[in-house]
Amino acid sequence: MSREDLLLKMYDQMFNDINRHILVVWQSVGVLIGAFAVFALVEKNVVSLDFAVCIVLLLSLWLMAHLFDAAYWYNRNLVIIANIERQFLLVQDLKDIHYYFGSHRPTNKMIYHLRIQMALGLVLAMLVLGYHFVDRVVPGFSLPISDFSVARSLPYILAFVSSGYLFWLKRLNIKKYEEFLRESPGKTINTTGTQYGVGHGH
Repeated sequence: MSREDLLLKMYDQMFNDINRHILVVWQSVGVLIGAFAVFALVEKNVVSLDFAVCIVLLLSLWLMAHLFDAAYWYNRNLVIIANIERQFLLVQDLKDIHYYFGSHRPTNKMIYHLRIQMALGLVLAMLVLGYHFVDRVVPGFSLPISDFSVARSLPYILAFVSSGYLFWLKRLNIKKYEEFLRESPGKTINTTGTQYGVGHGH
């Protein structure tokens, strides 16, 4: 196999990887939406509201973790794709074909498609937490401290711990992307006269 053939196969695989991660995100969204069926079990007293809220919260946070991972894979693969394109395309192709291969995205910024899914996960998490707070926590304000329920506080403990994990995961992926850019910058392209803005992750 020639070097050109290998690069072209890698090129195709990078797009396949991006598509696979996008598919995983959509599957995660489907699981999250389906999880709301657990509230039907709350009405039948099969599970408690505290437990049901924890399930939905956990799946919301699971979706967000997938989104951070997908964002890194997307940006990393775009770097590889651009580096491969630089082996074949010319400076003039910045104008004739597309200008993306001339410069890599400067940060591990999440594309809008993934940001929309992130907004969905955040809103659903806040909705169930808000509902739980009004239904389970507010009525307890007038009760003595001896009636404190650990189960009632579980959703908030879960939200706090998971938020810390998501923050750590986001920072980790930022560092991984910065490392990848540093170690695999690709062939230098003269981008004089090309302006990179919001369409390129700035």
